[in-house]
Order: sequence, then structure tokens, then C-alpha cells
Amino acid sequence: MSTPEASAAPVAPPTPAGLTMPRSRALAYMLASVTLAMTQQIGANLVNTNVYQIQGQLGATIAETNWLIAAYMAPNVSLSIALIKIRMQYGLRNFAEVSLAGFVLAAFLNLTVVHDLPSAVIVRFMSGMAAAPMSSLAFFYMIEPLPPQKKLTVGLSLALTNTTLGIPVTRLISPWLLDLGGFHGLTLFEMGLAMVAFGFVYALPLTTPPRVKCIGPRDIVSYILIAIGFGSIAVALSLGRIYWWFEAPWLGWLLACAVICLTLAVIAELHRDSPLIDIRWLTSPTTLHFAGALLLMRIVLAEQTVGASNFFQALGIQNEQTLSLYGVILCAILAGGVTCALLLRPGRENWFYGTALACVALGAWLDSGATSQTRPHDIWLSQTLVAYGSGLFLPAAMAQGMGSAIARGPLYILSFITVFLFTQSIGGLLGSAIFGTFITLRTTFHFNVLAEHFVLSDPFFAQRVNQFGGIYSHVLTDPTLLRAEGVTLLTQRASQEAIVLAYNDAFMLISTIAALALAGLLAHLAYLQLRKPAASVAQPAP
Repeated sequence: MSTPEASAAPVAPPTPAGLTMPRSRALAYMLASVTLAMTQQIGANLVNTNVYQIQGQLGATIAETNWLIAAYMAPNVSLSIALIKIRMQYGLRNFAEVSLAGFVLAAFLNLTVVHDLPSAVIVRFMSGMAAAPMSSLAFFYMIEPLPPQKKLTVGLSLALTNTTLGIPVTRLISPWLLDLGGFHGLTLFEMGLAMVAFGFVYALPLTTPPRVKCIGPRDIVSYILIAIGFGSIAVALSLGRIYWWFEAPWLGWLLACAVICLTLAVIAELHRDSPLIDIRWLTSPTTLHFAGALLLMRIVLAEQTVGASNFFQALGIQNEQTLSLYGVILCAILAGGVTCALLLRPGRENWFYGTALACVALGAWLDSGATSQTRPHDIWLSQTLVAYGSGLFLPAAMAQGMGSAIARGPLYILSFITVFLFTQSIGGLLGSAIFGTFITLRTTFHFNVLAEHFVLSDPFFAQRVNQFGGIYSHVLTDPTLLRAEGVTLLTQRASQEAIVLAYNDAFMLISTIAALALAGLLAHLAYLQLRKPAASVAQPAP
């Protein structure tokens, strides 16, 4: 028989199917995830996307403006490693609140004190430090309202989709923000996002394990060595192709410093009972294979981030003229994330890998036929394929790696996420460095091949010089000056065609790499299938 007190007790609202909390609260957690991911991604890509517009406002050259990218990435690539023990001792939420407050402060300083390049570099370094935990936070907020059986399928797919939306979203909003306030318009929007994200983190707590005091003096020493090593690599990869690898001695010193610091860090970590990084786990064949696959895919995805965007910049096409292209890319990434959320299950990862590699290989091959007359609407199909492939690959890769990390224990979950985010940041820089360098070398090669035909005794060349020189015939009457102007214009045209041919070579290289990776995956799967009958025959009969 129920008591009056029991009958008067409030009844908790029923939890919707597939969620662990009321629908409105679950939606708030997912919106927090999107906001955190956009804060980190847009902050990381604002300078990359608008480097030509920003350099004028800061009174700097293109090479000097790229120091803003290096300053952001230098602390960002290593701070995710420190999150492992910081989360265990202080809680990820507390660290996130401090980091977001620092991010808001950095954005505010952009509005008040940044008027030249040195001040902008210092503030971008602060922003890179503050943005470090946001990707991990975005992941945890997305999976928080989901039951365990959906965390590695639906939750993971949606969380990873968030991390790939930054580039197209930044490209879509940048022209409007620049029109409103230039560089300060960009940073004002960045500050607004950070403030909204701070409100979400403060209002919506995450489920966290009990805190354990685990940070010691040797952790600080190890982290300083790791931060210097990874930061040096990030700066070298960001600026190497701009200052050129063999012409700037300080690039070599940076890489030597990175090798020394990382070697000392590895030696220190191998002789510790509770290391900051489990070197033995990171260097195990399974982890190395997984990290290698992630790096390879991140490198070939440079087809979209370095290839297509820089190709149109080289043709003089501005961000405003590529809005439709990045709208298509955004929709394709979302379609890939939804596909993973609906179909990704344990054991199906290889099918997603194969489809993603096939999409990237086909898309890059289609782009390899570009000309100087190619415009954004001409590559909608190819870029849709590449974007859809990126949306398929990352959730599948993380689901497979996360499953093995969960089997090993809670500590390895954050360690795995850290490895994943590190390979994405370093892989992005490595892809930009490799293909940027390749394009520079191939541009020089193609221009030299074209220049071999610049001989006035060649009737065809002389005719083209006269045609180009005729453009100035209404202001110049001296035949010598007309011929000189014609040679100048023809040289400029040849330089542009050399750039187009170099990008075509890069697209074909990316297509070849993706195709070889797909062939290797199929061969590995065939080998595993052939081993199954042999293993069953070798087993003794009961």
C-alpha cells in the first residue's frame, strides 16, 4: 500500500528511446559539441583561408603572414598529449573552462592590441594553446547523451563529422566577415563562438571518472621536451615550402632540435612506471599501423585543403567565387557522416575504408584534367567524391581504434583520442608541406619545358609575341617595346599554365597514392580470407 508521500513524489519524465537523458537536454549536449568543434576548427582555419586578405591589413608579406599559422600550430599539436593526465587530475571540464577563457581573452586581444605582425603572432600562439582541448571536448559532448551501444556508431560518426566541417564552413563565412570588419571581423566572430562554447561547458557537466593525483615534476620535464620537439616540427612543416627547405638554415636547426628533444623524451618515458605517454603502446605494431593509415588518409585529403583551394587562388579566383563549391563540399561531408551513423557497425570498417579510398582516388583523377579555364562549378562532382570519402573514413577508423582502446581500459581511451587528433594535425601539416613542395618543383619543371620554346626564330612563338604585344598597340608605337611587352605577357601566361600542369600532377599523384592504398587494402582482405580455410583445416577434429 503506497503512502501519501510516495504518491505525491514527482515522477521523472521518461527518457526517449536511444538516449540517456531527456530529448531537450540531449539536443543541448549535441549543440554544445557542434559549437566546440566549430570554435576550434574555425579558429584554426581563419588565417589559412584568408592569408592574402590578412597580410594587407597587417602590412606583412605572404611569407611573414604564414608565421600566424605556425604560431597557432606550434603549441596546439602537443597540448593534446598533456590532456591525458590533466583530465585525470583536474577534470577535463575544469581545464576546458580555463582554456576557453584564455581563448576568449586571445580573441579580445585580437580586437584591441593586434595592429601589426609581431603582436598577431603572439596572440595566435595563445589561441593555439587555448584551443587544444576543444576537439576532445566536442567528442565527449556528442557521445554523452547516447547509450553505450550507440557511442561508437552514431555518436562517433557525428562527432567526427564535426571535426571535418571547419574548412568548408570557414570558406563560406569568411567573405561576409571580411566585408563587415576585415581581420577584426574574423576575430570578433571567433570570440563570440568561444563565449557561447564557454556557456555550454559551464552549464552542461560531463560524466567524469574519479580524479587521481598523477602529475609529477618528471611529467613537466617530459612535456616540455615533447612540446619543443613537436612545436619545432609544426613550424618547419608550416614554413618549409615558403622559405624553401634548402635555403633557410634555421629550418634544419629546428628539425635537429626536434629530433634531440623527442629522443630525450622517449628515453625519459621508457624508464618511468607511470609515463606521460605509453611509448611501448604507441610503438606496438597495431598502433603504428593504425597511425600510419590515419596519416596516409590525412595526407591524401590534402587534395581538397591544399589542392583545390590553392589551385583557384593561383588562377586569381577569390573566396567569394567559390562559395557554391564549398557549399557542395559541406553537404557531401554531412552525407558521409550520416551514412556512417546509419550503417557503421563493428566489423564493417574495411568496407568504409575501401569506399573512402575509391572516392578520393576517383575524385583526384577527375581533377587531374583541370585547365586554366576550369572554374569552381566544373569540379563539383570530383570534390563531392573527395568530401564524401573523408566523411566515411574518419568515423570508421576511429571506431575501430576506439574499440581496441576500450578493451584495454579507460586510460587508453583518451590516449587513443590524443593519438587520433595528433595524427590529424600533423598529417594536415605534412600533407600541405609535401604537396606544396611537389607543386613548386613541378611548376619550375613545366615552366622550363615551356621556356625552351621561347625562341624568336620560331614562327609560332613570334606570332604569339606579336599577338600579345598588339594589346598595347594603341599606347605604344615602338616595335621593340611592343615585342618586349608581348614577351612579358607570354611569359606570364606560360607561368600560369605551368602552375596548372603542376596541380594536375599533384592531383594525379594523390589519385595514385589512394589507388595503391586501396589495392593494398583489398590484397590484405583477400589474404585474410585465404587464411581462414587453411586455419580451419589445420585444426584437429574433435
